[in-house]
Amino acid sequence: MNISSIVVIPHPDRVAAVQEALRKIDGVEVHGVSPEGKMVVTIETADDRATTDTFELISRLDGVLSASMVFHQLETDPETEISVKA
Repeated sequence: MNISSIVVIPHPDRVAAVQEALRKIDGVEVHGVSPEGKMVVTIETADDRATTDTFELISRLDGVLSASMVFHQLETDPETEISVKA
């Protein structure tokens, strides 16, 4: 499983429309929107190709000025990952 975090900057007049479009993409979740409209978004996919395709789709959405990947992690077997308890 690939997990990526991106920052999406929409046109100020298109924040709601971009947020709605993002919600419709499989494996994409909007975690927060700043007062200026910047969005923190995660992408969860099965492989690198799907991550790239999803990132490119987001970059081309109507109203998106920019999308920047800030984090990417490959989980080879998420079921066996060690969890840390606080």
